[in-house]
Amino acid sequence: MSTRPEPLFPLFAGLETLEGVGPKTAQHLAQLGVVAPRDLLFTLPYSGIDRALCETVKDALLPATMTVAITVGAHRPSRNRNGAYRIHVEDAQTSFQLVYFHARGDYLARQLPEGSRRIVSGRVELFDGVAQMVHPDFAVPEGELGDIPTFEPVYPLTSGITQKLMYKATRAALVRLPDMAEWIDLEQKNSANWPGFADAARAAHDPAALSDLVATAPARERLAYDELFAHQITLALARQRERRKSGRETHGDGRLQARVLASLPYKPTGAQSRAVAEITTDMASGQRMNRLLQGDVGAGKTLVAFLSLLRAVEAGGQGVLMAPTEILARQHLQGLRPMAEEAGVVLEILTGRDKGAERQAKIDALQRGDIQVLVGTHAVFQADVVFDDLRLAVVDEQHRFGVRQRLELGQKGDRADILVMTATPIPRSLALAQYGDMDVSILDEKPPGRQPIKTALISTEKLDQVIDRLRAAIADGRQCYWVCPLVEESEVSDLIAAEERFKRLRAALGEGVVGLVHGQMPPAEKDAAMRAFQDGQTKVLVATTVIEVGVDVPNATIMVVERAEIFGLAQLHQLRGRVGRGQAASTCLLMYQHPLSETGQRRLEVLRDTEDGFVIAETDLQMRGTGDLIGTAQSGVPRFKVADLERQAGLMATAQSDARKLLNDDPALETERGKAARMLLWLMRQDEAIRLISVG
Repeated sequence: MSTRPEPLFPLFAGLETLEGVGPKTAQHLAQLGVVAPRDLLFTLPYSGIDRALCETVKDALLPATMTVAITVGAHRPSRNRNGAYRIHVEDAQTSFQLVYFHARGDYLARQLPEGSRRIVSGRVELFDGVAQMVHPDFAVPEGELGDIPTFEPVYPLTSGITQKLMYKATRAALVRLPDMAEWIDLEQKNSANWPGFADAARAAHDPAALSDLVATAPARERLAYDELFAHQITLALARQRERRKSGRETHGDGRLQARVLASLPYKPTGAQSRAVAEITTDMASGQRMNRLLQGDVGAGKTLVAFLSLLRAVEAGGQGVLMAPTEILARQHLQGLRPMAEEAGVVLEILTGRDKGAERQAKIDALQRGDIQVLVGTHAVFQADVVFDDLRLAVVDEQHRFGVRQRLELGQKGDRADILVMTATPIPRSLALAQYGDMDVSILDEKPPGRQPIKTALISTEKLDQVIDRLRAAIADGRQCYWVCPLVEESEVSDLIAAEERFKRLRAALGEGVVGLVHGQMPPAEKDAAMRAFQDGQTKVLVATTVIEVGVDVPNATIMVVERAEIFGLAQLHQLRGRVGRGQAASTCLLMYQHPLSETGQRRLEVLRDTEDGFVIAETDLQMRGTGDLIGTAQSGVPRFKVADLERQAGLMATAQSDARKLLNDDPALETERGKAARMLLWLMRQDEAIRLISVG
């Protein structure tokens, strides 16, 4: 079935089919991401108002929302039309005022006649020592107390949408819930004590107390799990489909790998050897490899990638290594060249800068199979770039490449294996959300001979001391990075900041000692400045963050980051990883501006106290939340309405193993539970996943 099942039609009908929702309201709701009644089910209240009946407003901590029974006293209309209309009322112990503005006196006299008993509910505040309730939310006869919710849910709003409207609309959507079979594993459901889907949806919209609004409340946790489970089924289906596409068995004899390993001055770490073994096994299997190689700064991913590429060459095929920027591609080339020479392998680079005859010559050589390993930027995606026999594609720094490009690259070769490398340690929950369809190898050991980096926090007021320290390091033959902050969103001000700093350092340290790199420079100038620093001609490189990923200068031992408090933790960790690449002890100086906020201080202290990228990433996630961490624009991470990735990493892991198990036992989702899972996919708008089943 590749059309939406009938029981779900009412939930996916137009919003205007709901009572009280017209075209205008529907437009406003769209601002909240609500385009069908189904979306209202997942737009949960974020807070609630306790409207339980109190005896009196006396001695209450005001302002507060209160519900009390009153006797209506004298009405005091205002003298002018826009003034306050006041009604004197008494509860069991004290008196206060009801206040209305722009009031119609005749209407209020009918609704609240003097001497009558009423129940009023609203916000009570003190004004000139007198308690008053301005525009009560409810004012009903005592017999209608049941019309006032004891605990009223509070929904997220947008312009043109009121709480009353949201309350009515969500109720109208809940009425449309069909009976659906259970898709969650019953053992899991019972041990977690979760209600069924429809009961969970009703309970989540009808909280009885604040405790029902927390993420761990059973109804909410159930709905969060449904979102994560649907997402993981989709990823598992994609993975299953990739796996069903037969791969090609790539068997090498290890001779090229052995030559490179013999030439290294050190032995690979256990983690590196493990990762190479996992990749080699994948490449030799009949299924396509789709693996993520996750390693902290300096964990030696490049060696693992190159040994894997050599496997492809040993089998008579080709490999490609893709980097997100020109600078990185060139650096990979420099780093790999000595190893390629040891192995006797032809290594070339292809970037957007290759033009005309030179480019054509490379493309021809590639198509003939004369180039065995190609390093490139996304220039490799161009239609006229054809490989003779591409066996393995390695993608560096995944967060710059989307899933789509990952697939495009795989299409360049006949069923090529794919290895994605990331130097950004990703917290487990995010790794599962973003790469749930991939197998993961983690490099969690540092190669031998790496010196720990000392990290210190210094106020920007001590700039002169920092410059003195650089002077001493330069006299000692060392080099330093100086990273300037991204001041505003505009590149112009970043430029000014970097140029000002460059001038000041040049004045202090001398002509020819300081170089400058920033985003506005023409690529050729940028490369020239980087090269002068790599070759040791300049001793200090002033830069905006263009150097964050992958730049390798073993002689650089000091990293200064100005206004470190405005950088993300992961970014600071990446920057720090630019030093400590040689044998000498290195230092990272994080300069901050007074006064430092509490979170700013906590973030910098985490960096000072640990070099473990995974610990840093987890902290970053807790402190900033998913959206900021990966930048909404380039995140491959789905937006969940109920699930909270920071706090529900455990749920995500359960959802992943459950989804993989379900598809393992029932690949076409045809059992009772399988059919229920299809219903969940439709409910969660995972139409893509349903296509995967139907084409599978």
